[in-house]
Amino acid sequence: MASSMKREQVSSLHDALEPIVAQAGADLEDLELASAGRRTRIRVIVDADGGLDLDAIASISQAVSEALDDPDRAGSTLDGLSPGPYTLEVSSPGVDRPLTQPRHWSRNIGRLVDIECTDGAVVTGRIQQVEPEAATVAIGDTQQKVAWDTVARATIRIEFSRPDA
Repeated sequence: MASSMKREQVSSLHDALEPIVAQAGADLEDLELASAGRRTRIRVIVDADGGLDLDAIASISQAVSEALDDPDRAGSTLDGLSPGPYTLEVSSPGVDRPLTQPRHWSRNIGRLVDIECTDGAVVTGRIQQVEPEAATVAIGDTQQKVAWDTVARATIRIEFSRPDA
């Protein structure tokens, strides 16, 4: 029951913070709540097309903090959702984050991706194009469309020196 309640709290808090993050020109990618002594640690993961610099992260952090501290003043929909004493962490996703939305793929065009398919096949290729129903990936000299419903998991492969760079 406690985990169900926590899931509901995370979901409600996510829904309330999403427009605040969107107003800053970013997407709310993930939200985590965890106990940290007498406080709650709130981890907010945000991203945007073209990435986010430290000033943008600081601005989003300020807006989220204001909404959590005083929902009425911030004009937010956080009534009754305040977690009490909290520690706020706002950051962008790490490079090891799975690509779960088409926008994640779009933000990584030109990068190498490892794709685990639902049929068990593993494909590595460079993201060329992203469409509503699939991504086009260059595998060697060929291009292959990968439909979203065939992707079990996809992550960006770290490259220290690209062959075409």
